[in-house]
Amino acid sequence: MIAGRNPGRRIFALASPSMAGSVAVVTDSTAYLSAPMAADLGVTVVPLQVVVDGVSRPEDIGSGTEITFDADDVVTALRANRTVTTSRPSPQVFVDTYRRLQARGHSSVVSVHLSGDISGTVEAARLAAAELGSDGPAVEVVDSRSLGMGLGFGVQAAVTAAAAGKSLDEVARAASRRSLNSSIYIYVDTLEFLRRGGRIGAATAWLGSALTIKPVLSLADGRLEPVERVRTTQRALTRLVELAAAEAYGDSTDTRVAIHHLSAPERANEVADRLRESLPGLGEIEVTEVGPVIGAHVGPGAVGVVVARPLVA
Repeated sequence: MIAGRNPGRRIFALASPSMAGSVAVVTDSTAYLSAPMAADLGVTVVPLQVVVDGVSRPEDIGSGTEITFDADDVVTALRANRTVTTSRPSPQVFVDTYRRLQARGHSSVVSVHLSGDISGTVEAARLAAAELGSDGPAVEVVDSRSLGMGLGFGVQAAVTAAAAGKSLDEVARAASRRSLNSSIYIYVDTLEFLRRGGRIGAATAWLGSALTIKPVLSLADGRLEPVERVRTTQRALTRLVELAAAEAYGDSTDTRVAIHHLSAPERANEVADRLRESLPGLGEIEVTEVGPVIGAHVGPGAVGVVVARPLVA
């Protein structure tokens, strides 16, 4: 559904880590920044955990330094009806992360994370910030109320603000404002994986007809909300295009779009092509696969569109 792994292509306007100044930027793995992209941005990425049949490993962030679960692992497990769950990083992981950044010369940190209504990650970051005390760096934790590239756009805004020498509060506000100005629409083949993970929200009312409908959802103020039930996958993809195009008001050249999927590249590319036809002023549309944390909840076949609207001064 959300931004994913494709180190060969980049949607961000990158800033050199040397430009980051005293404010460091931290995010979590559900922003799905590839290792090269995170390095170019100067962002520290903290992985969430994936648990398959009781075996817990970090979500793959492309570092190659430890054994992880990736999207293919989760797709295989879900299709085999194995038990897949996810969990937040511990507060101690964040404490250690913030301390390392302090040792590198950063006096303050903006830590930007996926919606607190979907994961306890942001709460773990807040607990860590409180534990640091007066001898640690100043930490501002931002609940993006989003995830994937909705979160990723906020991370990019934070990096840009930090590189411009903005204050801790200004960097945090830049991240929050950019993420809140993004909309996410999601198609899933089935609500079953969201139900299993407890992330189904108000769409629980649709469960009785889950076998006969194709659900289209949105992320509204950090929560998954039902948008529309349609009868076919093709109609669902059409609705994604229509909803995304409606969000790109005004000059679409200032609108940024990302399309995400789990094991459904053909569907995602179809949506991208149709959006380019509807909004010819759009720049590059990044099409990427989500990682295992988001993938565990949306399931194979899912497609999502993230639209970052132009910011109004």
